[in-house]
Amino acid sequence: MSRRSIALLGAASVLSLSVAARAADPELTVLDWAGWEIDGMLQPYVEKHGQKPTYIFFADDDEAFQKVSSGFRTDVVHPCAAAVPRYMEAGLIEPWDVSRIPEFANIPARMADAFKDDQGVWFIPTDYAYTAIAYNTETVPVEDVATVQVFADPKYARRIALPDNTDDVWSLAFMATGVTSWDNVTDEQFQAAADWLRKVHPNVRAYWADPSELSQLMASGEVQVAWSWNDPVAILQAENFPVGFNRAPAEGAATWFCGFVNMKNGPGSEDKAYDLMNSLLAHSSAQPLLDAIGYALANDAAMAEIPPEALKAAFVDPIDTPLFVQDPPSTAMRDRMIEEFEMIKSGF
Repeated sequence: MSRRSIALLGAASVLSLSVAARAADPELTVLDWAGWEIDGMLQPYVEKHGQKPTYIFFADDDEAFQKVSSGFRTDVVHPCAAAVPRYMEAGLIEPWDVSRIPEFANIPARMADAFKDDQGVWFIPTDYAYTAIAYNTETVPVEDVATVQVFADPKYARRIALPDNTDDVWSLAFMATGVTSWDNVTDEQFQAAADWLRKVHPNVRAYWADPSELSQLMASGEVQVAWSWNDPVAILQAENFPVGFNRAPAEGAATWFCGFVNMKNGPGSEDKAYDLMNSLLAHSSAQPLLDAIGYALANDAAMAEIPPEALKAAFVDPIDTPLFVQDPPSTAMRDRMIEEFEMIKSGF
């Protein structure tokens, strides 16, 4: 996925943080999305060890993978599910011992079983949310956002924003062209989705790189409609901006989940890596995560303790709309999507 920075981090800040460590516990290094140093989720870890882990931030999954595949040493990394196969295929990670993570039993099977084989569990899901249509409710009629074709509407030329993110932009394009999964996509289907993105490209005001950037674009009025994660919407809601988030257009919305991989030969403490997982998945972490960025904790028992009205307000309550699940594509498909998207953004 993003994914996933907090309100006070502008695009320039994210760039600087991606190369700088937030020094703390020298015995655990975490390579994470900018903004994921969420105090409430880290409280159990801090209570045990007296300080937070050392954080190094990245802006997207591609940057994180390139960093570790180039030799950067860290103990754990926080990719989204679609990126995990690259870590496995590159031999960069090792399985987790889930007997040391009691709350793993409360992670729903659709996430927990995604990377389980005869060697063990390769990925600990921690969070999930949606990608859908964010819009200014004062200037955009609700009927205009009843379909993802709003992004191709000349009425909104230079007033839309799309994520600078391979998974999110292609899930949108496939849905817009009638494809509900990127498994077994034909050449014709891929070309139709690429053609749709090329059609939309002249309408794009910005390919946003982080949630704070998108929230600023919408707050300024430059962007009226965006393909958005939950967190830009949470930022705008906190500022009392008139924002809507339609997870039920005719074609559907996208959903994804992210979590942690355990790096081979990490430089720090393996015990502390497990302490971090237990801290993040603790019941006490569900509300801070929802409050900070509008995401759901991948712990069903913990989420069951949050009132339904709070889930609805954050747009993480269950919905009946068709969902494009951003499960891992094949490596060949992912590489193809990355290459084609870069060409489209460049005007080719």
